[in-house]
Formats: sequence, structure tokens, C-alpha cells
Amino acid sequence: RVHFAFGYQITIENQSKDSVQLTSRFWKIKDALNRTEIVEGEGVIGKKPVIKPGESHTYKSGCLLTSPVGSMSGFYNMINFTSTRKFRVAIPSFKLSAPFALN
Repeated sequence: RVHFAFGYQITIENQSKDSVQLTSRFWKIKDALNRTEIVEGEGVIGKKPVIKPGESHTYKSGCLLTSPVGSMSGFYNMINFTSTRKFRVAIPSFKLSAPFALN
């Protein structure tokens, strides 16, 4: 079975007045045939970053698909350090496509 490897970079910016922490993630990864893989777990790339007001956290990761095109969407579970309130940040869908598949 052939797999296509994709890399992506994500920047999370804290636009609030409080420090927040990313505690876990949930991804829905779809290939061209609409097969869906769910990936969830603690933090991102083994870290649970604390992001201070006005600051950001950038990380790189990747996934494998069985087709040269697909998409990802999901959410991050976060906690506000001041209020201890837990909240969810939606990650809008973005496309994954191998350069040769764009023609």
C-alpha cells in the first residue's frame, strides 16, 4: 500500500489577556476517498505549551495519507490559567495536496 507523507506548520496565537495552556488535540484527517482517521491525544508533539498573552507557539508535524490529496480539521483543548476555565479552539479545515496532484 502506497502512502503519501505530508508536513504542516501551525502557529497558535494567544489574543487574550490571560496565559493559556494547550492540553490536548483532536484531528479529523480525510483522504481523497473520504476515508477518515481520528487522531487525539495529550498536547502537540509531546508538549503542552503555555502561551502568554500576545505570544504564540509554532510547531511542525505531519501525517500519512493513502492518496495524494486530503484535508485536516479539528480542535485544541485549552485551559485559561487565570480563571481555570477549559475551552476549545476550532482548527478550520485545511487541504493537503502533493505538488504533482495539483495539475
